[in-house]
Amino acid sequence: MGIIVVGPGDGEQAGGGSIRCRIIEDGSHTEHRLGLIEATVPPGPASPPQHIHRQHDEIFIVTKGRLRFTSGDQSVDVEAGSCVTVPPGTPHTFSNPFDEPATFIGTMTPDLYVEYFRDLGRLPLDERGMLNPADVGRAMANYATEVVPPA
Repeated sequence: MGIIVVGPGDGEQAGGGSIRCRIIEDGSHTEHRLGLIEATVPPGPASPPQHIHRQHDEIFIVTKGRLRFTSGDQSVDVEAGSCVTVPPGTPHTFSNPFDEPATFIGTMTPDLYVEYFRDLGRLPLDERGMLNPADVGRAMANYATEVVPPA
């Protein structure tokens, strides 16, 4: 069969800390034009540092719960069914300050950033089970992504 099917329990588990992700398409079936993940973000402080991608577009489709997306000093809360597009060069991050876990489907065009999620799983966790932001920033830098210093 020419099509690729990844079922609900299939895919590669990746990520580190409390944000978990499932790699649905790592680019190997799309000639590396597209990567696709599903991520679950628990309520609480877990959030990547605000960052800028230099070589790929990113789209988030919230499928469950709510998330807060921040770009620069502006934030917007989005609910399930919302789509957030992040072009290259746009500062952004996301968080879940709400009471319920949230899930999103994320695309990366091209697939450059998929390996970052694998890298997160190799980083050490602190005593709270959280990733060190400096370690996360170093991992991002491997994929044409830079952390935006706090204002």
